[in-house]
Amino acid sequence: MSEETISLQTMLDALYNVKNKKVKKRLIFDQSKLGGIGSKWVKIFFLSLPIILYIGIFNPKIFSMLGIAQAVIFYIVFLSMTMIMVAGLTFINNNKVIRQIESSWSRIFPDVELKQVLASNSTPYKDFLVHYSALLDEGVTDETLQYKLHERFVQMQNENKELYEQLNRQSVHHEK
Repeated sequence: MSEETISLQTMLDALYNVKNKKVKKRLIFDQSKLGGIGSKWVKIFFLSLPIILYIGIFNPKIFSMLGIAQAVIFYIVFLSMTMIMVAGLTFINNNKVIRQIESSWSRIFPDVELKQVLASNSTPYKDFLVHYSALLDEGVTDETLQYKLHERFVQMQNENKELYEQLNRQSVHHEK
């Protein structure tokens, strides 16, 4: 059974938000581009959790059983548990999106690791957003985007040659 190849534009739309030709990495990757739940709905769910919690604890029936002190303590404890849950669900969502697109990415850009492109620390591709924004400013078509991005990846690898070579040596070392 062959795996479906996801288009480059679909992958980029799931990972990045483009507004007024400004590109930003999504905090919560968008699964709607890949047939899942949209990041907008995930954010609405996350924002509704403290409100639902408040309604659940401070409604007249529960509040009268708990009293003010216990209600506040329960709210703070459950709110901290909710924050942990939000962080965990964001991690799970983002990892699911990465897993879904990783094989298509490696077919399009076999020499470029997706996780290095997405990393916020020092990688050879730390300027990816600058290059991607510049390509959007140029108004490249979907057909030429892949070719132009490949050129930009090679340029970034050459600009950060020492780091690129070190990371390659480490990955070869880990494969042994």
